[in-house]
Amino acid sequence: MSNSLAVLHALDSARTQWYHITAIIIAGMGFFTDAYDLFCISTISKLLGRLYYYDHAKPGKPGKLPHNVNNAVVGVALFGTLTGQLVFGWMGDKLGRKRVYGFTLILMVVCAICSGLSFGYSPKAVIITLCFFRFWLGFGIGGDYPLSATIMSEYANKKTRGAFIAAVFAMQGMGIIFAGLVSMILSKLFLLKYETVSFREDPVRSTQRQADYLWRIVLMLGALPALLTYYWRMKMPETGRYTALIEGNAKQAAADMGRVLEIEIQEEADKVAEFKAANEYSLWSREFFNRHGLHLIGTMSTWFLLDIAFYSQNLTQKDIFPAMNLVNKDYQVSALREMFETSRAMFVVALLGTFPGYWFTVFFIERIGRYIIQLVGFFMMSLFMLIIGIKYEYLRDENKWLFAVLYGLTFFFANFGPNSTTFVLPAELFPTRVRSTCHAMSAAAGKAGAMIGAFVVATYTLDGKANEIRVAMITMACTNMLGFFCTFLVTETKGRSLEEISGEDGGNNETQMPSTPSK
Repeated sequence: MSNSLAVLHALDSARTQWYHITAIIIAGMGFFTDAYDLFCISTISKLLGRLYYYDHAKPGKPGKLPHNVNNAVVGVALFGTLTGQLVFGWMGDKLGRKRVYGFTLILMVVCAICSGLSFGYSPKAVIITLCFFRFWLGFGIGGDYPLSATIMSEYANKKTRGAFIAAVFAMQGMGIIFAGLVSMILSKLFLLKYETVSFREDPVRSTQRQADYLWRIVLMLGALPALLTYYWRMKMPETGRYTALIEGNAKQAAADMGRVLEIEIQEEADKVAEFKAANEYSLWSREFFNRHGLHLIGTMSTWFLLDIAFYSQNLTQKDIFPAMNLVNKDYQVSALREMFETSRAMFVVALLGTFPGYWFTVFFIERIGRYIIQLVGFFMMSLFMLIIGIKYEYLRDENKWLFAVLYGLTFFFANFGPNSTTFVLPAELFPTRVRSTCHAMSAAAGKAGAMIGAFVVATYTLDGKANEIRVAMITMACTNMLGFFCTFLVTETKGRSLEEISGEDGGNNETQMPSTPSK
């Protein structure tokens, strides 16, 4: 049936052109902002501890965020993201993808700016303000996940759809790099401007008063990329699939997609109405469960398990770096110097380990397929983390370069693996009517895993104790192996139209296993 609808056929067979690239950039800048906002907190959390939690009764130790405060500062945005994913994902199916797309950016801009402000100067006032606005920042970020993925999947042609969705998500890698780069540059500028001494030399003077401006500037700069793309996001038309299949407006869908594709498309109002009527079943119906229940369980479980490890990796690397000798011990440096070294290490790991993995997925996803990339990624992450966990003390004390390589490879295979594919698959497997909601549910399951990483796994790395870090790494290896097995619940989607994958065209391809893809 899908080939008989001219607007869907035009989208599936369209040559790659400028509007595809524009859509990737506009949607991708949202993810750039998301990643910057979520991960820049790792570069400033130690600075917050020095500024607000120095204990004069313990003169030999720099200030450090208490465990519960650290977990709140690092993890509160994840709570917001989970909530935002569910709310905006549902709204994307009910009100349209475009209608709520701009609101997420406005929320991100306002809350990024407000995160750098505080109601008062006391530690309690600063942390409560920061956590409040980072929750709502996360809420806006959450909306970007289902909306960006769904818009890109519904705009793309079937030959390059996976690469386009992965390219949008790859902007997360750029955001992580810039979180490290911006923090590194700004902390270096502050270091050049203000005299510093190590904590060991002078505990009070080692934490410069001006550093209070630094962390605020880093957080506020997260508003800039979102602000720059707001106008272009508002100019994007609603996706042709939503306009035709959900709103039933064949004329508008043909006009919108004809304009961006620069071709003439027939309206086919009768066929659109027939197509729409054949796919009216709801998310909670028995028909949905029979057709897509296992797929939804598969996308939710794999994303959940992946994010336990992925967010643990990213949010705890500031605690792993001293063990790898990538940074000095806290008492050997000033507060500004510690932030500079942490940011520099984060930038290097992201540039050499994280970033290449995203783009390997973009280049190979249509050749290898989502399914194989996800399986291999989970397996290799599990293997490298297990080696680090078992041989942690040897690697830390005897072979730091091998430690750094193995640690970098866990990031590479996360991104040339399940971190990318768990984003792509939910945007392809489900029917148009519930695509945004199903992606949101899968992404929210991921954020539930991220919160376990931030609030549970991260606790084992805060004090830098060898036994606890070993436990954390082995635990993450086990969760990745569970993700490997849960991948068997999903199916390969490359080379097929969205309607063929979901069964909206009247076929039954959604029940096929990965080993027997549709021809």
